[in-house]
This record gives sequence, C-alpha cells and structure tokens, in this order.
Amino acid sequence: MTDTESTTESHATDADFTVTPYAVAGEVDYEKLLERFGADPLTDEQVARFPDHPLVRRRTFYAGRDVDRYLEAAESGDPHAVVTGRGPSGPMHLGHVLPLYLARRLQRETGATVYVPLSDDEKFLAKDQSFEAIGEHARENLRDVLAVGFDPERTRIVVDTADADVVYPIAVRLANHLTPATVEAVYGETDTVGLQFYPAVQATHLLLPQLVAGRQPTLVPIAVDQDPHVRVCRDVAAKEALPVEKPGALLGRFLPSLEGPGKMSSSGDAPSIELTDDPETVAETIRRHAYTGGRASLEEHRERGGDPTVDVPFQYLRFFFEPDDDDLERIAADYREGDLLSGELKELAIERITDFLADHQRRRADLGDLAVELEPYRLTDDERRRALETAGVPRVP
Repeated sequence: MTDTESTTESHATDADFTVTPYAVAGEVDYEKLLERFGADPLTDEQVARFPDHPLVRRRTFYAGRDVDRYLEAAESGDPHAVVTGRGPSGPMHLGHVLPLYLARRLQRETGATVYVPLSDDEKFLAKDQSFEAIGEHARENLRDVLAVGFDPERTRIVVDTADADVVYPIAVRLANHLTPATVEAVYGETDTVGLQFYPAVQATHLLLPQLVAGRQPTLVPIAVDQDPHVRVCRDVAAKEALPVEKPGALLGRFLPSLEGPGKMSSSGDAPSIELTDDPETVAETIRRHAYTGGRASLEEHRERGGDPTVDVPFQYLRFFFEPDDDDLERIAADYREGDLLSGELKELAIERITDFLADHQRRRADLGDLAVELEPYRLTDDERRRALETAGVPRVP
C-alpha cells in the first residue's frame, strides 16, 4: 500500500455522514473520504486516457488507486482486468448496474478481461434473508448481469456458493494474513464470525484474474463505500507471496436517491428504479418521488429559474442518461433560466431512462435457460486448476 493508505481507517463515520461497506447515510463529503481513505483524485490527463464514457468524463468515478498502471497496460495492449460485482440481496436498480456498463465499455474498447463476482454468501450473512431468498435474488441478478452484454470469451462470472471449490481454499490462505483487529478496524464490529471471514473472500474475488491468467494490472470500479474491500486486498496481496499486483481501484459517487441531495441510504427504504420496471412504473416513480430544484410556483420558476445541482432528474441525466455534454449543458442552462420547467425536466429523464431500460430488458428477455446462458462465462476446469495452483492450494481429487 502507499504511504497514505491505512486499513485502520477504512470506514468513515462522521457527524454528518456514514460510509461503510454495509451502511451509507447522510450527505457524503467525497473529498473528506479521499483524505480518510488515502485515494487520489483522477487528473484531467487520466480521464482523457480512459475510453470515453460519461461516468468517467463527468467525474462520477472521481478517484482511484494505481490507475496509471492499469491505463498503461490498456494502452499498450498488455493483459489487464476489471473486477466489479454484485451482492444479491434484492432486485438490481439503476445505481447497481452503472459500474457494469462502464466495465463493458472498457472491455469493448481495450479488450479487458472482466470478472463479475456475486457474493451470495455475504448477503446471507449480512441480511435477514433465507438462503432461498438470496438464491432467487442471485438468479434474477445474474440475468441482469448477462443482459449488460459482456463478451463471454473475456468475462468470468463467479458465484461464491456455486464456485466454492475455487473461492474457499484461496480465501482460507488469504485469511491467514487477516487479524480480527484489522477486520474490526476496517468494518467495525460484525454480527457473525462469517462476516469477519468475508474480507478474505472479497480479496479472492479481486485477485482471481491474476491467479487464473498471470500477473496483470486489475482495476476495480466500485462505489466509494466498497473501497475498504480493495484496501484490505491490497494489504493482503502485499503480505502474501503470490505472483500478483495489488489491485487498483476506480471510486465512484453514489447515484442520488430520488428523495434528493443528502438522502443516501443503503437500507433500500427509499424509492428506486429497478431494471425490470416498465415505462409506466418508471414514469410514476419519477413524477411522484423525484426531488426537483424548481421553484414553488410557475411564476417564480420562470423568473428565478431552477437549480440543476440539486435536481435529481437532472443528476440522473448527468450521471449516465444524457451522453452528449453540449445537450446536457443546454438543459442545465434552460433550467437555470426558467425556460425549462421541473415537470418538463422530469419527462426528459423519464424518456432517457425508459429508452435505456428498454434495451436492457430486450436483451434480458432474449436470454434462455440461466444455466445454459451462464456456461460460457463460468471458470473452466483448467482455469480453476491454475487459480488454485497459483495460490498454492492444489486441487484435491
């Protein structure tokens, strides 16, 4: 780890906000998080070197670790990998899928290998749900992951309980470098021994591309609350005598809750837009629940204009759903001048989001039997053997 990294301060609890892998609440100060976690803001040069994408260009993904090492490999055509996963505790919504679509762009533009782990074991331990419920969420989430449209030759999807023959032995070896004190410092007090062990499983996820295919830069695009997983893995990788590089990270801001600025919560209580919502549901959700930056009356809005910086429909356009920067700026200018009303801005966001979901849902509907569809994305027997041997835990017959 760099001199500024420390696993002893990997979770952030402030008087105004809380950010941990298991809880996000309050108005998040993203710059303060970088000071706490020791990550570096993306520079203009780094942004320009990434394949063009609004999530990076507009600094939704705003900071990282070892980003240059990853970019060098991508630019030179050397092997490089991306890891970004899903915790299947419920249906996927828009915020969950954005890192996956960014990973798809990186794969298409630079040939990156993408690993998508599903941590069904962790969600069973962390959520008050049965194995059956978690399993059903995992199956539905897998359909959404497949609908993103990854290249099966360059993508591996790993489900912890289904791929335990690989994940568990490697996690056991990595757990040898994790102490209860480190886990508590990073994650706070955990409710079960299982959750104390889970960071070793997460570290396994992040190192799998290298254990399978050799030493290479690995980038992990994640929301900033998941950064502690990366930091623990980097610490373990530095201690463990394995032929791997410490994984890098690309850290992202949270898609705002429909309730408005500062209304960040991982509880799932706030209204959200799920990937399977039909156009009528999307429209009703945004019209009824999306916080606006408009004025109290039509006359006042026409006179004084609205505030796009706090308007949730505008922020959704800014994050992902309006790809053209000139059009986005025109929308913001019209809103500030009062020429564009809050209701009109909501309708514009509804149109963009429903168009995106229509494409995603079409690909989802085209999927057949899940086991058959997943097969090209599963680790092969040879890849399983290589991962275990590289980790120093040969497969038992």
